[in-house]
Amino acid sequence: QVQLMESGGGLVQAGTSLRLSCAASGRTFNRNVMGWFRQAPGKEREFVIAISGGGSVTDYADSVKGRFTISRDNAKNTAYLQMNGLKPEDTAVYYCAAATRRTWQLSQNSYDYDYWGQGTQVTVSS
Repeated sequence: QVQLMESGGGLVQAGTSLRLSCAASGRTFNRNVMGWFRQAPGKEREFVIAISGGGSVTDYADSVKGRFTISRDNAKNTAYLQMNGLKPEDTAVYYCAAATRRTWQLSQNSYDYDYWGQGTQVTVSS
């Protein structure tokens, strides 16, 4: 059974940092694009950040540029989302996803991602 499992969410104060992890099991995604999306209450799911299979190409939503970074450890089949300078508007459920048909062509479209985690809650208080 293929699974993506997020961890690292929680309740933090504005201006602090969190690192989310996304561990894959059941198959390897080492050559595939990995991405993070988020969904705030009452809003649609939105793209946050993505990384190519080799880890050399990344793409960011404008709202997180300069604050969030994505990385991956292919030996561990794990992707990470480092979030610095958190703001209350970053409050959301964060999902990691894998795009099995993409290796270096990043996408901000959720329809391009085949596998999804169950999500982890990030709450930023002011």
